[in-house]
Amino acid sequence: MKVVNLKQAILQAWKERWSDYQWAINMKRFFPRGATWDILNLAEALLEQAMIGPSPNPLILSYLKYAISSQMVSYSTVLTAISKFDDFSRDLCVQSLLEIMDMFCDRLSCHGKAEECISLCRALLSSLTWFLRCATFYAEKVKDPLEQAAAENQLKMCLERLEKVLSSTKNRALIHIAKLEEASSWSTVEQSLVKLGEHLNNLGSSPLRSQADDCVSLIKSIPTMLSVHSEQLNKTGFPTVHAVVLLEGTMNLTGETQPLVEQLMMVKRMQRIPSPLFVLEIWKACFVGLIECPEGTEELKWTAFTFLKMPQVLVKLKKYPQGDKDFTEDVNCAFEFLLKLTPLLDKADQRCNCNCMSLLLQECSKQGLLSEANMNNLIDKRAADKENSPSLKSAENANIQPNPGLILRAEPTVTNILKTMDADHSKSPEGLLGVLGHMLSGKSLDLLLAAAAATGKLKSFARKFVKLNEFTKQITGEISKSGPVRALLFDISFLMLCHVAQTYGSEVILSDSNPPGEVPFFETWMLTCMPEEGKILNPDHPCFRPDSTKVESLVALLNNSSEMKLVQMKWHEVCLSISAAILEILNAWENGVLTFESIQKITDNIKGKVCSMAVCAVAWLVAHVRMLGLDEREKSLQMIRQLATPLYGENTLQFYNERVVIMSSILEHMCADVLQQTATQIKFPATGMDTIPYWNLLPPKKPIKEVLTSVFTKVLEKGWVDSRSIHIFDTLLHMGGVYWFCNNLVK
Repeated sequence: MKVVNLKQAILQAWKERWSDYQWAINMKRFFPRGATWDILNLAEALLEQAMIGPSPNPLILSYLKYAISSQMVSYSTVLTAISKFDDFSRDLCVQSLLEIMDMFCDRLSCHGKAEECISLCRALLSSLTWFLRCATFYAEKVKDPLEQAAAENQLKMCLERLEKVLSSTKNRALIHIAKLEEASSWSTVEQSLVKLGEHLNNLGSSPLRSQADDCVSLIKSIPTMLSVHSEQLNKTGFPTVHAVVLLEGTMNLTGETQPLVEQLMMVKRMQRIPSPLFVLEIWKACFVGLIECPEGTEELKWTAFTFLKMPQVLVKLKKYPQGDKDFTEDVNCAFEFLLKLTPLLDKADQRCNCNCMSLLLQECSKQGLLSEANMNNLIDKRAADKENSPSLKSAENANIQPNPGLILRAEPTVTNILKTMDADHSKSPEGLLGVLGHMLSGKSLDLLLAAAAATGKLKSFARKFVKLNEFTKQITGEISKSGPVRALLFDISFLMLCHVAQTYGSEVILSDSNPPGEVPFFETWMLTCMPEEGKILNPDHPCFRPDSTKVESLVALLNNSSEMKLVQMKWHEVCLSISAAILEILNAWENGVLTFESIQKITDNIKGKVCSMAVCAVAWLVAHVRMLGLDEREKSLQMIRQLATPLYGENTLQFYNERVVIMSSILEHMCADVLQQTATQIKFPATGMDTIPYWNLLPPKKPIKEVLTSVFTKVLEKGWVDSRSIHIFDTLLHMGGVYWFCNNLVK
């Protein structure tokens, strides 16, 4: 009865000229829930009614299109219904059926149980036979001169759709499943192919002929799909492991190892990755990260991640049950595989100017991940490979000390420095200053910080410097000799902490264990006064407006004295007052009370002894410049320029050159956003490298959705994600927000 009712409902809708959505609403009212439209064969009933005359009924076709779009009917029932139509002489009907196929043939899918999936495969096989019969019919008609043009046009439309369906590997795979289910239907396809072949000669050598040949060869390739595919199945690349390792190495050197271990284990279980290939993929990702990271701090971070953090991660992975084999055997096996990737290892050696594999093997052996015999065997194999490959060391690199060796040596130094910092500072401040001065030379500081970050010691490292910075508040009974030492201890600890916050994130410095009401000066300053990416400061905030008497005395001191006094100076108060002092000085300069020469003398005083004063001054100026109109910025920017230019006089304090290098890097980070927004150039003294490698990555005029799509597409094409893309994703996440980012990535 329901089938009869269905036809009546369709006819009633046609007589009363219902719109498509009215029809859908009424259908749902007529037929109570329980019976699905597929069981009632709605698609077939609609097609049957639509195809009664010589041309299709547009209204009833619109109902079918609505039913497809709103998923009232499944793709499989629509395909099955279409493949039952066999009067190919009705050109318009065939055209409309091909157009219906256009609606979904590029995204065939189904919901539900296994039966639905199998019926989609069978429907696709039926429609393949239908396409072939259709193409054969028109290829035969091409012979007739009167109908040649029309037949060619119809054949072209038919072959275009057939090619579209067959070009998808997924669709061919679904047809393959149907072939295995119903061998008899496949023999029908083979017969249809023979018939089509007989009539293809009518087409001569036209583009239609080559299109038809392409389709035929695609169909003939379906039975061999599995045997061809099986070679690719034992793939050795696991992009998810690669992505997890690269993400961690690029963005999270300071992170705990346990969450990373758990993530990696989850990926290993979900993808059923054999242990040796799993460990191999981890090392591959580390070497790729090392090769492609920019020079400078990023390179040191990656080196520390590879040689210090990753062996620790493997030590934790070792504790998880890995199957019957001993984990050290799996690690050995992974290194055997890694040795075969000679170009990767050569490139890493070239980049790091040393034998990376050998250093890594020694580190793994130290951590109990490799037996000594295996380690020596692998080292010898790599040495033999290197002898066979062309010499990688160039003359200019001969004097450069390799980073991996430096990082591995820096790690025990970190522990020693932490012990030194625990001692009572008041007993020998000069001795401590010697240790700190040594840390500042060359790239020592960045090496030590990277080693501390990779081994989970950076937070305690930062705490010790916050404590030292607090210690310099003590000035009771200070004599002239100890003034400069205290000033230097304050300055070095302040600069180091700023540098750590900019390189590894301010959360490394913040502590939960401060006694109530006793937040250290540096934490307060960093949270309220330090510019960071994405943090906008208010230059009129109370934190920039301290006690006016202190400000007046500081302005007087800067303006009148030939150089800064050091004894009995409360440096933390000076740093909090400097912003208001700069405002006074700027106003005086704007109003012509002070000349440019006076300003030069004042800025020399600010930066000449204690670089932290210049950092605090520029921090406020950066917030101030943002609030000014285009024509009001000149003097503020000129002041930033003055403060950023080092003072190379005789009378500077110890380690001035080393401190200036860190100061320049801090100022460059602080000013980056404002300089871009105001289109200003300020030359910071060369710190010897690109201090902000991943800054300003987004193209200026492209919507962020397009950037996300294009970067993600490139990553998929490459088959692995690289550090630069991770930084772009990070910028997009901050700009678009979590919901936008996740939603669009899932799409």
